[in-house]
Amino acid sequence: MPLSEQEQRLLDEMERHLMGRDADVVSADGSGRALSYRNIVLGSLLVLVGLGGLIGGLSTQVVVIGVIGFVVMVAGVLLAITPSRRLTATVRPPRAAAGSGAGSFMDRMNDRWDRRQGGR
Repeated sequence: MPLSEQEQRLLDEMERHLMGRDADVVSADGSGRALSYRNIVLGSLLVLVGLGGLIGGLSTQVVVIGVIGFVVMVAGVLLAITPSRRLTATVRPPRAAAGSGAGSFMDRMNDRWDRRQGGR
């Protein structure tokens, strides 16, 4: 069933608001940095290689190989959770063209909800 024009506009506005809010959450620490998929993949591969080294060191009873495997695993985890150094572009939603200046989208939605619930 297709959406009406009003429903489509409301859905588009909600999407823009959520995209802007997600960008705010990602850069909430003030650094403007986000996790990189490349770092996550490389870190995961390092964890797997380190795990293999750890198991290999334990099975051959060569402690040095096991310790090196463990260090590689820790390095992989650190690489995977380290944010990228590049600044990410934050997505800012365009200002609503309502003209009323009634506040943010969520404020307007809360006001509408209150009116529907009997003016609480």
